Amino acid sequence: MSAADFAQQQDLHALYSSHHGWLQGWLRHKLGNAGDAADLAQDTFISVLTADSAPQIREARPFLATIARRLVAHRYRRQVLEDAYLEALACLPPDVAPAPEERLLALVALQEIDQALDGLPAPVRTAFLLAQLEGLSYAEIAARLNVSASSVKQYLTRANRQVFFSLPA
Repeated sequence: MSAADFAQQQDLHALYSSHHGWLQGWLRHKLGNAGDAADLAQDTFISVLTADSAPQIREARPFLATIARRLVAHRYRRQVLEDAYLEALACLPPDVAPAPEERLLALVALQEIDQALDGLPAPVRTAFLLAQLEGLSYAEIAARLNVSASSVKQYLTRANRQVFFSLPA
């Protein structure tokens, strides 16, 4: 292990030791659920670890809270997506409802698409969802978003490219 790697490991250890308890408590207060708080606290530190950002952190708590808020929003969005899918399935007659394995595969695919769309501007994501889920035309999407049809075309091109290159092969 190089000296730089050791120093980075020490920075992360110090950050974790000093702030994990606080972050987990803060998340528990926000979420009202100790289990979810523990999971999201761990996910927050994993984000710091994978981004190699521990050495650059000046104000640890605001930095960690920002990451945690983003992860809470992602979790909430995924839950809303999953609930909507399961609600739509509940409306299907039993003879055409997918098998549990197919449901799980569809949920995984929805989560992968959601993750692929993450980071895109809201109008781009919305245009993609309106086209894919509601089958709206460029003109209908343009009217909903109050933009031109050529903007919708650009949005959909960008979103489709993002999804295509983000999903596993």
